[in-house]
Formats: sequence, C-alpha cells, structure tokens
Amino acid sequence: AVGHLAKQMEGRTPERLSVVRPLRDGVIADFELCEAMLRYFFRKARPPGKRLRPRVLVGTPGGITPVEKRAVFNSVHRAGASRVWIMPEVKAASIGVGLPIAEPTASMVCRLGAGTTETAVMSLGDNVAATSIRTGGDRMDQAIVDYLRRHYSLRIGQTTAERLKLDIGSAFPLDEERSVELSGIDSVTGLPRRVTITSEEARDAMADPLQAIIESIKAALDHCSPELASDLVHNGLVLCGGGALLRGIDRFIAEQTGLPVRAAADPLTAVARGLLVCMEDLRQWRHWMHSSEEDV
Repeated sequence: AVGHLAKQMEGRTPERLSVVRPLRDGVIADFELCEAMLRYFFRKARPPGKRLRPRVLVGTPGGITPVEKRAVFNSVHRAGASRVWIMPEVKAASIGVGLPIAEPTASMVCRLGAGTTETAVMSLGDNVAATSIRTGGDRMDQAIVDYLRRHYSLRIGQTTAERLKLDIGSAFPLDEERSVELSGIDSVTGLPRRVTITSEEARDAMADPLQAIIESIKAALDHCSPELASDLVHNGLVLCGGGALLRGIDRFIAEQTGLPVRAAADPLTAVARGLLVCMEDLRQWRHWMHSSEEDV
C-alpha cells in the first residue's frame, strides 16, 4: 500500500507489517522505499501500454545539504527518470501562488510543510532573503503527543494527534472554542482511556513549533532593506502548504510580525503548480534549477 491507504494503516498493522515514511523533515530517510514509492507513482502517471522514462522536477527544502541533493538525484534516477532537476520549494511556491516575483518590488511567501517551513522574500526574480527550518506539521503533531503524555498520562499516536489538530487545532483564539473526545492508552495502567481536549489546550501544545515558525519569518525580515520592508507592509505575506490550513495561522503571524497575511487560494498544491509552470517553460526557469549533471 502507498499513500493514503498506507496512512490509514498507521498504528494498526500486525507485527509482520510496518508503515514507514520514506521522507522525513523534507529529505529522503529511506532510499529503497523512496525509490519503490516513486516507481509506483511513475506507473500511475504513465499512459497505458507506454514505457516512458519521464523527466522529473523535484522541489526540495532550501536548507538541503549536498549529500541530500545527491540522494534525491540518485533515488529519482533509479526509480526510472530519464532526466532530473531539483528546485527550491519556496521558489516553486512563489510561482504557484502567482506572486509578481520578477518585478522590482518585494514579495514574501512562507511554505508551511509537514517537515519544513520555508520563508523567502523575493524581488527581481530572485531571493533577497530566505530561511529554512525543519519544523512543520509533523512537529506540531509530536508536540500534541508529548502534551497529552505530560498532562494526561495518555499515550496516543501521531495519526491521532494529526486528527486532533485538524479537528480543533488553531494558532489564534477562536470565536467559539471547540473540544473533542479522543482515546489512547493510560501510561500508568496500560488500559484504554478517553479524555476530552479543548482547542485552547491544543493551541498550548503547539506553542513551541508555532513560535519557531515566527522566529524563522522574523529572521528573513531581518535581512531586508528598509525599501523592501516598506514594500512588504503593503504587499504582505502569502502562506501555502498544508500548515496554511491551520485555523487562525494567518491572524497569528500577522499579530506577531505586523504584516498583512493571507493564505493562498489552494495552499496544498502551490508548490506542485509552480513546478508544473517551470516544466512547461524550462528555458525561462532553468536558472532556478540544478540538474544531476551539475556539481552539487
């Protein structure tokens, strides 16, 4: 099983089976399984009866190391690609959300992913300032797991924590706070137990990852000139990635930075849409890409 079907099995498999994540913190954690996953996706995308070797453009975190870059190239090639390029995700996101990145004015985008948070200020077609931290939705899920273990002596899995985050999670106080009942294992007795968790508690649990994201955004702003900062006061910050769907994340970041903040229209697909634009016009966007033939 791959993708959503495998995710549904997480925490519910017998001993002979295990659910694994080939990618962690935005980079490859298991090479063999990553290649198997990519081969599966290539087969699904391939027209029936055709044996094509696709050209592949991969979005990568800004803080990726040369060793991690080489791992991406090797895995995608071995999975069946004929040619591989990589491109920073935050640049692809800026294209995907339609920012005027080629104009002489500052545009700012923040991609809140599962494993990483990428922030960039762009002007005249390139980065002016950028930050990348390995904090994202997965860290928020783990923070909820740790909070329930400390405050309720209750053990839950990351899948349950993610569901709680989606159901009642927020970064900013809600007009009408929510609550949800969830089940786990009592750390003392080892028996199943139910507890009721409020949205205020979920917000407290995620405070540290959220603060790390704020510090990353402020670090990018610190590298801006006064003229660029003035532009951002008017143009604001655009959020994309799955984390942009967290309730109140735009109001939370606006309060902490003083900038107008909005979520992209379709934040989950912003990077993919940007990569597609680049693949359709390789000549225009080639300067933002690295190929496997180049020294990384």
